[in-house]
Amino acid sequence: MKRYDGVVADLDRVVEFLNTLDERTFRRHGEHHVGGEQLTSPQALSDWLADGTEARPADLRAAIALRTALRESDPATLADFPVRLTPGPAGHLRLAAATGRPWLDEIVEAVAASVARDDWKRVKLCDAPDCRWAFHDTSRNGRGRWCEMGVCGNRHKTRAYRERELSRRGERLSPSE
Repeated sequence: MKRYDGVVADLDRVVEFLNTLDERTFRRHGEHHVGGEQLTSPQALSDWLADGTEARPADLRAAIALRTALRESDPATLADFPVRLTPGPAGHLRLAAATGRPWLDEIVEAVAASVARDDWKRVKLCDAPDCRWAFHDTSRNGRGRWCEMGVCGNRHKTRAYRERELSRRGERLSPSE
C-alpha cells in the first residue's frame, strides 16, 4: 500500500483495498479472466501493506471483514469499525478510528471522511455481474456504472444491442453470448 495525499488519493487507496478481492470472471479477447483473493495469508497482507507491518491471523480476519462490509455495505459488520471525533492539529476536529491497527485505521478514516464529504457514493462496484471491480467514479455527474467503459460498458452495450436485434427478428440470445 502506498502513502498518498489528497481526497482522490485516499479514495484510490480504499479502492485498491477493495480490489484485493477480484470477482471478475469474464472473457476478453478470447482469454478467460479468473479472479481471486489477494489476501490469502497474514504474509500476503503484510506484502500488500508494504510498510513493514508483520500481519497476524487476527489482522487478516479484520482486513477481510472490513473489505467485505464495505463491498456489501453491511451495517452490522461496519459497526465493528467505529469512528469518533478527536482533536486534531491546530485545534481542528478530525475523524479517528481505533481498531488497534494503524494501517486499518487509515482505511476506516478515509472511508469515514469520504462519507462525511459525500464522496463515498463515488466509490462503486462495476455494474457488470461478471466483474464487480471497485472503482472511483470521477465522471462529472457521478453516474459511472462500469470500471472500464471500453471493457465492461462495451460488453453490456454490445449484448443489449444483440438482444434488441434478435428480439426484433423474434430470436433469443443464448446465455454464453
